[in-house]
Amino acid sequence: MIDSAGLRSGKSHRDENFPVASRLIERRHRPVILAFYNFIRVADDIADHPRLSPSEKLARLDSLEASLLGKGDGEPVGAALREAISSRGLSAHHPQDVLKAFRQDVLKSRYDNWGDLIGYCTYSAMPVGRFVLDVHGESKSTWPTSDALCAALQIINHLQDCAADYRKLDRVYLPLDVLSAHGVAVEALGQTHSSPALIGYLHDLAERTANLLHQSHALPEIVGNVRLAMEISAIQKLAGRLVVILQTRDPLRESVHLTKAQALMSGAAGATMRLLRVLIRTASHFNRPQTHES
Repeated sequence: MIDSAGLRSGKSHRDENFPVASRLIERRHRPVILAFYNFIRVADDIADHPRLSPSEKLARLDSLEASLLGKGDGEPVGAALREAISSRGLSAHHPQDVLKAFRQDVLKSRYDNWGDLIGYCTYSAMPVGRFVLDVHGESKSTWPTSDALCAALQIINHLQDCAADYRKLDRVYLPLDVLSAHGVAVEALGQTHSSPALIGYLHDLAERTANLLHQSHALPEIVGNVRLAMEISAIQKLAGRLVVILQTRDPLRESVHLTKAQALMSGAAGATMRLLRVLIRTASHFNRPQTHES
């Protein structure tokens, strides 16, 4: 069996919706984050591969995990991540959690309700944010707010790709109970445009995602690393713009992505606003009148 990196789709961290280890992140942290990304990218491409059988996909995901844990050497990306996290004294727990999500992708193609979808995000998205926080030595008290952000980002991707996921993979992440309540069958995702009922459902789900994104609002304030806070603010700004698009457009018929220029401008605006807040807070601290006890 050739190593699974040979099955990669060609997508890299530069093609993602949101920044991955951008230059806002300190140089010393970027290699381990990129090693984690490469591991996840390979696992994702395995789970979505059109020519692999379910058993072959699961075997390759198991091989990835074995390489990550030092129990095999068949997957170089697993060995590379093992070395990267070992050099930083980090655990393999988060990448192992993400593998659970990709195994679920192989075996499960429908999600009954919102709780079922958030359960998927618990493994597919939340460990990513937690890993980045751990790399920066942030407190675990930041995890719940990060979890809300990461779940929102995941669901934004699901909404953007709802038609392609159904047509290419017969996979529907959108909650079926509300879809049914809107009187819409799953097969509607295969059409060239949304019916009024389907577009109403998609916009409602985008609004619910906006509420989830709002729950992450405080995250840049509670992380200690300023550059990480700027990265998070950039991501939140991008996510906010995408949620607005998803609340107003039809993802079956229209583009629901930002251009690279739009993404760069939005991200830069978010990062700049975070830096300004830090500078204003710092200036306020130093300009505060000093009291002296006699």
